[in-house]
Amino acid sequence: MPASLAVLAELVDGQLAGDGARQIIGANTLDSASANDISLLDSVDKSHRLSRSLAAAVVVPADFPAIDRPAIRVADVHVAFAQIVRHFRPVRSSARFGVSPRAFIGSNTKIAADAAVRPGATIDDDVQIGARSVIHSGAHIMAGCCIGDDVTIFPGAVLYENTRVGPRCIIHSGAVLGAFGFGYKVVDGKHLLSSQLGYVELGADVEVGAGSTIDRGTYGATLIGDGTKIDNLVMIAHNCRLGKHNLICSQVGVAGSTTTGDYVVMAGQVGVRDHVHIGTGAVLGAKAGVSSDVKDGVHMLGTPAVAEREQKLLFALISKLPEMRKQLKELAREVEELRVKKELCISRPQDEAA
Repeated sequence: MPASLAVLAELVDGQLAGDGARQIIGANTLDSASANDISLLDSVDKSHRLSRSLAAAVVVPADFPAIDRPAIRVADVHVAFAQIVRHFRPVRSSARFGVSPRAFIGSNTKIAADAAVRPGATIDDDVQIGARSVIHSGAHIMAGCCIGDDVTIFPGAVLYENTRVGPRCIIHSGAVLGAFGFGYKVVDGKHLLSSQLGYVELGADVEVGAGSTIDRGTYGATLIGDGTKIDNLVMIAHNCRLGKHNLICSQVGVAGSTTTGDYVVMAGQVGVRDHVHIGTGAVLGAKAGVSSDVKDGVHMLGTPAVAEREQKLLFALISKLPEMRKQLKELAREVEELRVKKELCISRPQDEAA
């Protein structure tokens, strides 16, 4: 519903500068806002974008310089703008408490009375689902899984047998938890699958992105620590034990039996070999290839990954290679000229003596 700027300013506890009666019908980014939308501007460095925007008003930091259109000044731009967006586009939830009669429910399941199991979801035998958890259509929870309170599992996610999910976790569409690890031994010339008797365990407040996979342990658990956030299209192999509050961005691959400390960051397309340890607070830059242990707090870049400062120096040197090649050829030419002159100087006394 439309709202005046005065109403929006009150909603976010902001200070209004401009016409409070101006009606706003939506909220959008500066580039996409219409003439009746409100937008956000979170830094002075982006002020040039305002001149190209049609937005009727903007949400800005409290100390932002004066601008030529209505503004709502707030302590935290993104928190305030999110409230405004929710006013115009309320979060929609299709979840209802209770188990849909069109869901498949196995035997000996324990589903909290205020949990929601949507039509088309499959819950196998001996599964436990905690209070206020939501299992969306098409999700498949296999036998023996234990789902904590306030968990959301989106359509198409699959949890293999005995997967354990802590409270307040979010598992996005297409994620697979507990698939077999990629472990084989050669017997009589054939690759035979190793034991797949373990499971996956997520701590509290873990998020697993769409299309990501976390393999089960060989005998015990593949563990994901409390608060760790896993982006889309990430692969965590069998027997890994990740610490608390890790951030693992898209297309990262972590090989088997790798461990991490807390607050580790792995940027997009990082590759980590098996049986290494990534120390607490370490940051692995995009496309880093890690083949050995990383100490606490170290920033790594490159393939093979080395300390960030060293890698930046290497990058700088690489950019200078064409110039250095030219200089090397010039030096080689000068050395050749000196060699020829030296030979001439040596040969002339011999010629005079003859």
